[in-house]
Amino acid sequence: MTFSAIQCKTGEDFAANLAHLKKLIAKSGDIVVAPEVVLTGFAYERFDEAAAFSTRALDELLPLSKNRIICYTQIEKRDGKFYNYAKVLYKEKLIYEQPKVKLFKFGGETDYFTPGKMEDIKLFEIDGLRLGLLICFELRFIEIWERLKGADVILVPAMWGKLRKRHFEQFTEALALMHQCFVIASDSANDDMAKSSAVIDPFGVPYRDDRKSLLDKQVNLGDIKKMRRYMDIGL
Repeated sequence: MTFSAIQCKTGEDFAANLAHLKKLIAKSGDIVVAPEVVLTGFAYERFDEAAAFSTRALDELLPLSKNRIICYTQIEKRDGKFYNYAKVLYKEKLIYEQPKVKLFKFGGETDYFTPGKMEDIKLFEIDGLRLGLLICFELRFIEIWERLKGADVILVPAMWGKLRKRHFEQFTEALALMHQCFVIASDSANDDMAKSSAVIDPFGVPYRDDRKSLLDKQVNLGDIKKMRRYMDIGL
């Protein structure tokens, strides 16, 4: 299989963001992860507009999932409240969604978003693969890591700041090591963001390249069983 991490900028032009994202997805592999709120950014002063646009954009992204799994997050309005929802698309259908549970206070998220509930975070299965998902700041919470135990692949859409670049790299590598699984981490390439997107194998070895907008890495899923047999920790 080929795993892909998108590492692109998100600007103020929502339509241009969508067009660029579609081009990158069309060139990606079997599983592709895009940065957090890649369609609109956080757009705090344009929340209603961003939520409406994201709903329309979903219809345009679904056809691109015919032969691949796509993961990204978007702003949504439900019952008068705004959420940051991760979407997983496959075979032209929305097959899984998960709200961001741990909001980043220092980025203003707690002033605008409603958090999801911890029980919303769970493993899900696609074609025999067990997948887990966490969103950006959630990397810092051990109780979320524990809910992803047994995953074969963990998807990490992020908008992680460059001041804590090394933290993002350390967390994503440790996540792969602790779960003995693949991690696909996608971070924004905006000027104030860390980049450091990666495909990380169960041995904790990352493939990263901050110069690229699309990182493709061929993987051997057998490495999951190999690592778990070599270092048996009960997974």
